[in-house]
Amino acid sequence: MTKKNRIYLYVALLIGGGVLFNELRKISIADLLQELTELKFSWLLVAIGCMLLHWSIEGKIIQGLLKRQQGDFSFKNAVRIPLIEHLFNAITPFSSGGQPAQLLALVKSGVDPGVSGSVCLMKFVVYQVMIVLNFVACIIFGFRLISHELAELSYFVMLGFLINVVVVVSLLMLMYCYPMTNAIVKFVMGIIKKFVRGPRGEALELSVFEKMTNFYEESQYMRREKSVMRRTFALTFAQLVCYYVVPYFILLSLGVSQVDVLQIVIFHAFIILIISLFPVPGGTGGAEYSFTLLFGSFIAVTSKLVVAIVLWRIVTHYIGILLGMLALFVEPDLPKAKIALVKKSAPELM
Repeated sequence: MTKKNRIYLYVALLIGGGVLFNELRKISIADLLQELTELKFSWLLVAIGCMLLHWSIEGKIIQGLLKRQQGDFSFKNAVRIPLIEHLFNAITPFSSGGQPAQLLALVKSGVDPGVSGSVCLMKFVVYQVMIVLNFVACIIFGFRLISHELAELSYFVMLGFLINVVVVVSLLMLMYCYPMTNAIVKFVMGIIKKFVRGPRGEALELSVFEKMTNFYEESQYMRREKSVMRRTFALTFAQLVCYYVVPYFILLSLGVSQVDVLQIVIFHAFIILIISLFPVPGGTGGAEYSFTLLFGSFIAVTSKLVVAIVLWRIVTHYIGILLGMLALFVEPDLPKAKIALVKKSAPELM
């Protein structure tokens, strides 16, 4: 474990623990014990099962994308990748560490670096497109639920949505309008180089155009593999549904039964979008605040709301951190000789 990543982990856990402790201070110990005593653990297990299924589906997505180049890639190897990605997303600002970590985890699992980059790229593109499509549906069916009473939060939702739209449009332009996109980026880089001069500016420009070229070349493969992409889109949709429905089962475990599952899914989708805007690792603080505003409207009992927040963060966030840490220490299924070669050629994740 590198010193830098250890610091990230400790800071993330410290901030997260502080926020959860602050939430628990809002209720008495007696109320907390009563809620825990009355908790329906069967529904809580269903919520945990949804998150495990969420990561398992992502593992199947990775297996599917690797089938052509590495058909013998095991599910054990594949399911490690999303768990490691979750860990590094959770401990780095703006979830910036997840993509590099999953790329390195694939390389350390014996996948060629070029193929690893292609898989990560395809998964990222599909995920971003599905996020935007899901949010369009949620805004159509659910924006009216928050636009009047929670105007401030609705602005966060729209900002997050616009950022994701810009990302998707940029990716699609690179895929389908490469010459025009290349000209636009050249113009923008010309402006940037007026401020970032010398070797740094040249290195930045070279890096940007190299990544653009790699993305364009890989995107052409994506366009040809229509059946693989259809399967990936379908599995990604199922993966997101498993994630979005978790609060519904947490509320059922607390005895809050008079809720609409579609409304819960829409609210949770909004919260996930808002979390991505907060620079704090894991969106800590913003996540709990958003949950309180959205779900507090129909959870009248303060103790239930606080326990719901704590359980939701444990199930969707902290279980993933724990499993991600365990995944780091699980050796991939590779011949011993290849394991030794991979360890020599790839740096440590943590």
